[in-house]
Amino acid sequence: MPDSPVGPPTPPVPLAGLLALEELGLRLIAGPADAELLWVHTSEMADPYPYLLGGELLLSAGVLLADPDTYVARLVEAGAAALGFGVRPVHEAVPPALVAACDRHGLPLVEVPPGTPFTAIARAVWGLMAAARHRELRRVTRAQQALATAAARPDPIPAVLHQLAVRLPGRAALLAAGGEELHAAGPPPAPEVRAALARLARVVAPGARPAPASATDTVGGSHLSAYALGGGQGLALTLATDHREAGDRTVAGIAVVLLSLLAAPHQGSGAAARSAALVRLLLGADPADVAPLLDGDGRWTVVHARRTDGAAADPLTAGALGAALGSALVDAERGDEVVRVLVPGAARVTPQPGWTLGASAPVPADALEAAGIRAARALGRAEATRAPLVADAPVSGLAALLPPGPAADRARELLAPLTEPLAETLRCWLSLHGSWDRTAVALSVHRNTVRQRIARCAALLGTDLDDMDVRTELWLALRQE
Repeated sequence: MPDSPVGPPTPPVPLAGLLALEELGLRLIAGPADAELLWVHTSEMADPYPYLLGGELLLSAGVLLADPDTYVARLVEAGAAALGFGVRPVHEAVPPALVAACDRHGLPLVEVPPGTPFTAIARAVWGLMAAARHRELRRVTRAQQALATAAARPDPIPAVLHQLAVRLPGRAALLAAGGEELHAAGPPPAPEVRAALARLARVVAPGARPAPASATDTVGGSHLSAYALGGGQGLALTLATDHREAGDRTVAGIAVVLLSLLAAPHQGSGAAARSAALVRLLLGADPADVAPLLDGDGRWTVVHARRTDGAAADPLTAGALGAALGSALVDAERGDEVVRVLVPGAARVTPQPGWTLGASAPVPADALEAAGIRAARALGRAEATRAPLVADAPVSGLAALLPPGPAADRARELLAPLTEPLAETLRCWLSLHGSWDRTAVALSVHRNTVRQRIARCAALLGTDLDDMDVRTELWLALRQE
């Protein structure tokens, strides 16, 4: 089937659609009715085989028809889709031997009545092809719009695969170089189909030998395809569908381009692993070891993020978040709920659609570990207050006027009876104005647990936590940490 210079190739025309045009008066008298037509050709040659491309509805009045069985066998060998036989003036009726030969060879035979010119049939076929092409162009355009919209979602890669599985009904999956599924949408395939898709992905994977951009197969009635994604990461898009339409390859090509762009910030699983390891190192390493690894103005913001839909993070979507925040330093292992990002101090942290963010204040390299703790607290507060972003602000105002040394000493003395979990609960509870429910959300515990911890804090401190002066002193002490 030839490709059109613009858009998807023209879909074939079902023979049944042509037979349904009552004005033509066509009648199927032999062979199956499920043929698909790509062309119309008229020939009165005794053997038109050398002039056929395959897929034709061949129209003939049987001027030189001598041996019907040989004639039909040659048409089938040439790949003709159907034979239209015109009645009169050469033959008063379709020769019975021709009917028998078409039945025997499985070639659809259409009787063309005397009042129907062959040119009318050709015009009807071209009209049906034009309508089919218009429908296919409209389907591909709608699929392109849906894929582009999906690519703009907070979780673009799963969204694109979901739309692809809807537009090309079946299974769409993104496979890593090792064959494991990173993301998938659509009904799970049978084990043999899954294995065949993994094999196709290896066929298009880059290696020592040149690899094709795509590969196809058919297993158990499922049409399988694999497409290599750009970027040299070894990622592949795989599809398993029950049938193929003319524009399916065009739709898949659009998805390949989008997925290649979306996966680009991730820069491969190896790069993500190195980035995640560096983030973990920076958040807990000795500052003397950290400083030489960092560029920029020497100040960094730690961001903790969680998806608003509750889904677990993964390296690809986390990489896209990092790119949106202006950083390639992202830590997100598969299955983790929280993504951690190190953002250069010059970059401004802004809310991101589909994510809840908690950010620390910009800090130097020797304070990254403490900044990570503050970012985690900010994320808890953001979730408790349903805010897209909460940034931990540095101490300011009257609190900033307290002498650091004496204030820190007094804070340690005042909070000494409290364990770290109790102090953290008290800090969160005070920051949320004594709300039991919001504190429970922020700390991911039951509200009764919050009540018990706060009561324990009051008992250990020997004070009334309903007293505003007490709350203020405790809050200032907690802010010194």
